[in-house]
Amino acid sequence: MGAEVVVQELTKSFGRATVWRDVTLTLPAGELSVIIGPSGTGKTVFLKSLIGLVKPSRGRIIVDGVDVANCSERQLYRVRKLFGVMFQDGALFGSMNLYDNIAFPLREHTRKSEAEIRRIVLDKMSMVGLLGDEKKFPGEISGGMKKRAGLARSLVLDPQIILIDEPDSGLDPVRTALLTQTLVDINTQLDATIVAVTHNIDILRTMPDNIGMLFRGELVMFGPREVLLTSDDPIITQFVNGSTEGPIGMSEEKDKALNGELVPGQPPSGWDGNRPLAFVPQLQPSPGLPPRAAAARRKERVLRILHTLPPNAQHAILDSLTPEERAFAQEQASYVGSGGLGSDYPTAAFTPIFPNDPA
Repeated sequence: MGAEVVVQELTKSFGRATVWRDVTLTLPAGELSVIIGPSGTGKTVFLKSLIGLVKPSRGRIIVDGVDVANCSERQLYRVRKLFGVMFQDGALFGSMNLYDNIAFPLREHTRKSEAEIRRIVLDKMSMVGLLGDEKKFPGEISGGMKKRAGLARSLVLDPQIILIDEPDSGLDPVRTALLTQTLVDINTQLDATIVAVTHNIDILRTMPDNIGMLFRGELVMFGPREVLLTSDDPIITQFVNGSTEGPIGMSEEKDKALNGELVPGQPPSGWDGNRPLAFVPQLQPSPGLPPRAAAARRKERVLRILHTLPPNAQHAILDSLTPEERAFAQEQASYVGSGGLGSDYPTAAFTPIFPNDPA
């Protein structure tokens, strides 16, 4: 199973410019998480901080018991082996064919024989649909193939955590949908923790278990997908609707100068009331693959915190359950019609309701 990542009060500044401050969240082990936000909000900087490429100004990032933000170089080198990274442009070596590009981490960081390397490389190329393209060079392939080659390279060391920067960048809608399905299938097969940053609303709606949003140097929210996708917060609804009306302007600097500090959940002057997205089911693994182990773990986890979530999110979660699961959840949590779940729900008394699901 993938590793959990715990971020505590993380702040990053470049000189006097603060990118984000006091970001606190937990990326659950083995689950698919997505970070969204307008351009310039530091999403890529956040990814680089997780792997130690950017040192935060303060705060902690706990991975496998090590504080990546404040550890020694030796500890950081060890923890980085837990990560795989899919860069925005693929970051392939132009002088190497796809096989050698994907084999590069194995040759650099392991003592495996060429026979072992070949087995691993071909397995990962098959996983992303590139088997048969080993001898092609980056200059001879499409943007989508470069993305998939970069993804295959990020997988060869069997990482516990996979970071993905803008998976849809430069891709048409069909290739974006296919790549999104590939990421769900990879999570199914490897049970790795996957963290992606994106602007793509279709990815946001269909792929993740959890969603977070950065805006004006703050983490607007992070939690189960149902919370953001049913939210009526002005920041979130403007972003997901692609509307010109709302607190998000052309640049972070102008937002602050014109509008001052916006309290999350409080509509700005003149806001037109953008609505939440229509809620759609999460993508499932491709036919022939087993159910996602992370989905079963997530269901247990989300039902434990169900009483703490907004009513709209509670209803969306309950609607996704089977009749038997819903009846049991409602009984355990004293669910009351349209009023949502009672805040006095005794979580300590909660018993697992899916004992036969994969762990």
